[in-house]
Amino acid sequence: MKRLIVIAAAAENNALGKDNDLVWHLPDDFKRFKALTSGHKIIMGRKTLESFPKPLPNREHIAITRDTKYMPKFASIIVHSLEEAIALVKDGETAFIIGGGEIYKQSMPYATDIELTRVHGSFEADAFFPEIDEKEWDLVNEEHHPKDDRHDHAFTYLTYRRK
Repeated sequence: MKRLIVIAAAAENNALGKDNDLVWHLPDDFKRFKALTSGHKIIMGRKTLESFPKPLPNREHIAITRDTKYMPKFASIIVHSLEEAIALVKDGETAFIIGGGEIYKQSMPYATDIELTRVHGSFEADAFFPEIDEKEWDLVNEEHHPKDDRHDHAFTYLTYRRK
């Protein structure tokens, strides 16, 4: 069986970001993202891919775009639907769906797990994380991280598994 893990940081109002960027800076969350996704395929939309100055090390990038002539600025696999991206994940493999908002929404029916960093606060945004339907998901782990000198906002790591 393949594992498709949605990984995101979203505020209490489900804000993800604005103008193709995050609206907070959480170094420990970046470290956790790197630790979880390293060595795996990462699936994203074109705008998320373009938000990276260079490829994320030790990860295979799969980007979804409707543009059949799209040329990425660094080595990436380009597909034209979420289903095409998921088909590249073999049985026994784990892939992470890393955004943005529309890709998260489309991927929820396929996801086996959700790794959500819930940022405590509400933010103005133009991209939002979908609601998590508690009838479909079990919260299996919760780890609070207080606001400190390196983090302007408190946040909680939430791990969900499909029921």
